[in-house]
Amino acid sequence: MPAADPDDLGDLVADTVLDGARYGASTLRAASVRGDSARYRGEPRRDALLTARFGSGEDALVLVATATGARATPGAHRAAAEACDWIGRAVGRSHARLAEDIRAARRGDLKAGLHRLTDRSLGKLRAHAADLGLEPDEYAASLRCLLLPADPRCRTRVFFGVGAGGLFRLRDGAWQDIEPRVADATGEAVVGFGSPPPPPPSPDTAQEGDRLTMALGITTPPSPYEPAPEPPRDPFRFRASIARPGDTLVLCSEGLAEPLRGEPELAEHLIRRWEKGGPPGLTAFLADIQVRVKGYADDRTAAAVWEA
Repeated sequence: MPAADPDDLGDLVADTVLDGARYGASTLRAASVRGDSARYRGEPRRDALLTARFGSGEDALVLVATATGARATPGAHRAAAEACDWIGRAVGRSHARLAEDIRAARRGDLKAGLHRLTDRSLGKLRAHAADLGLEPDEYAASLRCLLLPADPRCRTRVFFGVGAGGLFRLRDGAWQDIEPRVADATGEAVVGFGSPPPPPPSPDTAQEGDRLTMALGITTPPSPYEPAPEPPRDPFRFRASIARPGDTLVLCSEGLAEPLRGEPELAEHLIRRWEKGGPPGLTAFLADIQVRVKGYADDRTAAAVWEA
């Protein structure tokens, strides 16, 4: 068990979080579990999980947000929790427009809007890192989310986020890895986040106005009046997919995605557990998520959506 500060008990992180609900045409199961490695070291769970419904009736929108704090950094669990909190606030304030765009299949508007919301949320995380006197990569988190409209006539399921993890679909007794490729994900939605850099100058010459000078390959020291360039960031990922009756959509952190991709026996075990008999109960789902695989000891967070 991690050590606790009596003056900051709000910083405690539960070893395990379990949630679930049925809304519209979907049944949701979600869990976040501390990995064996963190348990052995007495460290808190770095994964965070947020499930929330915004609105009511057929206009409601369900958000599932997962985040993982940077490895081997102090406060990683706080960074993950803040990332989920900020994206939750942003989606909640815009849920009516987002639900409308999903029903109307406005894919371009959705991608651009969710890109902006994600960038702003992670920007707040970087600003908080500066307030704490930390480098951005010392107080950072991946962020991966699902949007599920409650309207039973709308079968569109939207994934978006930044960072490593997995997005899988169990259909007709087989797993499909539907994680968006980086080449499909970068786009040009927001300048400064995922957008391509401007083309470099010619290697032989450098032009400024009407002046032409030779580029001699001499390194120029950075100007003290200009901010240092930020390190490259992970690309924004987005996918809007149409669910079929009987599908199971799984969003998970890297702690479950890696063994699911690398160990066929785990994939087959979950097919047997989830393909027949409908959605499992909460405790059964938790047991499925915790199946041990040798060589994989990180936190595991997963949200699974069964389609009626």
